[in-house]
Formats: sequence, C-alpha cells, structure tokens
Amino acid sequence: MNLLFLAADHNTPINYFPVALQLVIAIGFIIVMMVVSHLLGPKRRTKDKLINFESGIPSVGNARQPMGIKYFLVAILFVLFDVEVIFFYPYAVNFRYFITQNIGNQVFLEVVLFVAFFLCGFIYIVKKGALEWED
Repeated sequence: MNLLFLAADHNTPINYFPVALQLVIAIGFIIVMMVVSHLLGPKRRTKDKLINFESGIPSVGNARQPMGIKYFLVAILFVLFDVEVIFFYPYAVNFRYFITQNIGNQVFLEVVLFVAFFLCGFIYIVKKGALEWED
C-alpha cells in the first residue's frame, strides 16, 4: 500500500517545472529573434521586391488546374514506410540489453510481427497498383 502512495508523490506539478521552463525559454527565444531580425533587417521596399516570385518564370494561366494524385499518394506512402524505420531504432539500441535479460527471442518475435504487418500493407498497395505510374 505504501508503494502506491510513493508512486503518487512522484507526479507533482513541480516535476513539470523544467519542461515548462524550457518551453518558456524556447518561445522567448523565438520572439526575441523575430523582433531583432525585424529591427535590424533591411527595409528597402521596391516595386520588384513586393511582387510574387515564382521561380523567375512569369505566371501563365490558372493555378487551379487538376493535378495527378499519384505524386501525393507515393509521398504519403513514403512517409508511412519511412516512419516504420524509426521504430527499429529503440530495438537496435537496446538489442544487447534484450539478449542479456533473456527476452531477446520474445522481442525478436515482436519485431518480426511488426515487420510482417507492414509487409502485408506493402503487398496490398502493390497489388492495388498504387505505385504504378500512368503515362
């Protein structure tokens, strides 16, 4: 019963003070840098600087033309499978610990299941033709 009360004592508002302090310092740094750059930066406003810059090419036509969805689909799938790799990092860092604690086989099986789920998703999108480009 004492252990339960001990655990509750560790979760007090004062324990969050370093996080709040870091947040205040970060926001303060951003505000100070924006004000300093505004005050010290050049203020030459010419007609050429106030027009929109579009890679040096004059804009032609309407910007609201339909665009192929394949580019966005591939980008989203890349992000999805790229984030999967991030989850391997903790496993790789703690691999030696898992082996010494004799739980290496269990953790390895969990990682294999994790990869299997993503492999099933990858096979699904390949079969659906999400990665095939049209001419």
